[in-house]
Amino acid sequence: MAELKIKSAEECKYDEVSLGEVMMRIDPGDVPTARARTARIWQGGGETNVACGLAYCFGLRTAVVTALVDDGIGRNIENQMRECGVDTSHIVWFSNKGEGKFSTDAKGTLCNGVNFTWSGKGVVPSITEYYRAHTAIRELKPGDVDWNGLFAQGVRWFHTGGIYTLISPTSADVALEAMQAAGAAGTVRAFDLNYRSKVEPDKARARANNQKLVAETDFLVGNQGDFSDALGEELDREVGKDEPFEVWLEVYSAMLKRVAAKYPNLKLIGTQLRAALSADKINWGAVLYDVAEDTLHTAVTREGIEIADRTGGGDSFASGVAAALMSGKGPEDAVQIGAAHGICVQETPGDVSMVKQADVLKEVKRALAGGGVSALR
Repeated sequence: MAELKIKSAEECKYDEVSLGEVMMRIDPGDVPTARARTARIWQGGGETNVACGLAYCFGLRTAVVTALVDDGIGRNIENQMRECGVDTSHIVWFSNKGEGKFSTDAKGTLCNGVNFTWSGKGVVPSITEYYRAHTAIRELKPGDVDWNGLFAQGVRWFHTGGIYTLISPTSADVALEAMQAAGAAGTVRAFDLNYRSKVEPDKARARANNQKLVAETDFLVGNQGDFSDALGEELDREVGKDEPFEVWLEVYSAMLKRVAAKYPNLKLIGTQLRAALSADKINWGAVLYDVAEDTLHTAVTREGIEIADRTGGGDSFASGVAAALMSGKGPEDAVQIGAAHGICVQETPGDVSMVKQADVLKEVKRALAGGGVSALR
């Protein structure tokens, strides 16, 4: 098995580029959506959250490839990503004046995606309701983006995922085109399985698409359910809730080894572990499987952690791992940094990172030492 090879920062314009859908999130705060009268506005997307986290938290040079309708909602989304430090010059803008190749009308025939996400509380779970059936990015087709030109500028890391690849009949083809161009350019390719039944209830279609894309992937991310739902890989046996973590880890690692054998292109496989005790209290951990070394690295498990907003935790794990590896750290450090970034992001509202690298490193140190949390005066 080959080891992961990352281009140097000096030879690249971008440290990371993400391809995916980005939506406006309407957040009613502590009131369920049905009774809300005020709300906060965020932006987020399973793939673009990675670019935002790498730019804002870790100070890396990132860009997003997505498509938006050129209206107030689209520009609000763009402005929020720019505030994170993301290059938005590769967004495909759809004119609402009916002009040009990428165009629509002003009555919303195509639109920017919107979701209403209430974070939940206690025994009442988080609920997300989507309005994404006619979004601009669904219209992108192979050939619409100059991937060879983009990767010729130098890109160290490329990220896309299973949400984007299932939102339209052509999105998986666009992602595959991008992954192949990235591979030809020597760019590391990351893919997050990130299955959502509301996006594609047909698991057979999800698996067929994802199997093609995983065959082009260097770093694969997904939780236990994703490997089953989105890739068709099952554990040898069910692990009971009362069985120790070590038993689950043994069964799970056997599944990861089968995945690595089936897809010999894979270099690393990462999984974030989230056990929801309630809507706002979780157990959180992560593992990172180094295929070449046949070694499973495990992050500190955080138990009974109160959170503010679970959205974006897995994306932040992926970006933390990417940031660590691009800085020259090994997988044993990368899994700790990824897990720490993931939990820190869940302590703040919204989908994307609101913490800085120093905060993440402090959390790694605290967790490894088994310490508590003190107020900073």
